[in-house]
Amino acid sequence: MGRKSQILLALLALLGAFVVGGCGEQTPPSEVEEGEPIEVGELEYNVILTRFLNPDDEEDSAYLAGQPELEPGELWLGVFVQIENLSDEETEASYPASQFRVTDTEGAEYEPLESRSEFALQFGQQVPPEGELPLPDTPADTGPIQGAMMLFRVDDSVTENRPLDLDIDSFETEVAVVLDI
Repeated sequence: MGRKSQILLALLALLGAFVVGGCGEQTPPSEVEEGEPIEVGELEYNVILTRFLNPDDEEDSAYLAGQPELEPGELWLGVFVQIENLSDEETEASYPASQFRVTDTEGAEYEPLESRSEFALQFGQQVPPEGELPLPDTPADTGPIQGAMMLFRVDDSVTENRPLDLDIDSFETEVAVVLDI
């Protein structure tokens, strides 16, 4: 094979890689690991910490304010998030997803609970343009975790049925965050 043929083949290979690569555009991921941000429309979600909460622990009792006693075989699960609005405009897409759920490997699903905790994510609260939740200078922002909490009441079987996923459903798409617990 001559030098010109080798150069031509190399150019064709580069062109093919460029075309296959989508001209530099990449499809956003539909699943990420905890700690990695994921975009859903104009919002970027980042699960910064997931942990089981102990009602007898002083710090955790603030996260569980107003919650009833657990039944035997149940656990409290706190998922702490930061949500950033990437847009500089106020739109319908600047509200967090309408549905969240934790799913285990056996398919059990858990919905977040309403919470009176000052650290809780307030569902339906708008993320300000180019702003984030938790809002600055709130207990959730300045607290030890620096994230807004979603609280789940889960069966203790989730400790055996891991990894858990946080599924985020919005009007645009559904994504998942693999929780590190």
